[in-house]
Amino acid sequence: MHMTKHPIATDDNVTTAHLTSYHYGAPGSGKKVYIQASLHADEVPAMLVAHFLRQELERLDAEGRVKGEVTLVPVANPLGLSQVVHGTLFGRYDLNTGVNFNRAYHHVADGLKESLAGKLGPDAQANVALIREHARRSVAEWKVKDATGVLKKALLGMAIDADFMLDLHCDNEAVLHMYAGTPLAEAVQPLSALMGARVVLLATQSGGEPFDEACGRLWWDLAAHFQEAAIPPACVAITVELRGEMDVRYAYARQDAHALLQYLAHAGVLDIPVQPLPKALCKPTPLDAVEPLEAPHAGVLVFHKRLGDTVAAGEPIADIVNPVSGKVSTVAATRPGLLFASTAHRHLLRGMHICKVAGSESFRSGNLLSS
Repeated sequence: MHMTKHPIATDDNVTTAHLTSYHYGAPGSGKKVYIQASLHADEVPAMLVAHFLRQELERLDAEGRVKGEVTLVPVANPLGLSQVVHGTLFGRYDLNTGVNFNRAYHHVADGLKESLAGKLGPDAQANVALIREHARRSVAEWKVKDATGVLKKALLGMAIDADFMLDLHCDNEAVLHMYAGTPLAEAVQPLSALMGARVVLLATQSGGEPFDEACGRLWWDLAAHFQEAAIPPACVAITVELRGEMDVRYAYARQDAHALLQYLAHAGVLDIPVQPLPKALCKPTPLDAVEPLEAPHAGVLVFHKRLGDTVAAGEPIADIVNPVSGKVSTVAATRPGLLFASTAHRHLLRGMHICKVAGSESFRSGNLLSS
């Protein structure tokens, strides 16, 4: 194992910051895995999971049981962790620009369509190696202009050539769920089963250039462009939403870390006893089948349904109660599905987010992710 510190903010006259990564196994000895925690710095449960992953990976590496290369970034956003305003952590957005820390990553496929022209053929393995070489170069040449850009470049530089990229997040309040690319529907199923995911959401492009798509989407974008070449979806890039922000518990963290390690064992990266896959709790569904619900007016939010409940179209999910006017509005989904995430706030203004219901039939378009 070795640790690397990456300078992020280095100006002498203001606060400095660095990013820490831990590296296990040997480059080139097998599949490469990249895991990061809490890219949104105020999504804390992932950091505790990373703590237990680090303990186990250090032990396994010392015993020679890492049969590939694993990079772990236990705190992916030191900049966001420093954004405390009046005692409250604001880690989702860069306060300097207002940009979400999980948006605006460099999509290398656009440049690679030019640099790889005439260089790919029927050998999938050779194509993957060449694409990764060009992708690494593209990230290295990415011109960034501020500390947040330096952070994003450092993270993407470590992940862009991975076979597996696991981005650990959480929602405001939620059951465990995942996001992945549509071509990865089969590859994500073992992790979904091991972690007990209630929802797995798929899209070829969700909008906003999030981190997981910067790593995964390039493969199906290039496959669509170079249709005569053999280009597999060579990076299994998955965003794992570890329930809600307040679900910071040892029991959950140990359980989740164990499931992640088992996933790597099933993939042949770790030499540990492999347990049989449990039955998956859900089948993947389209991200564009998710219906977000918003408050029709200001008031107190009162839920009729619990997270994890299946709801019918038109069935009451929550009320918005205005204590001044006495107006009560009932909110329902227009399509059936599973209530999987909600706000943690209980007083909302008009238009604020209430919850999300995962259906099975596509109906949305455009930017599919919340801001």
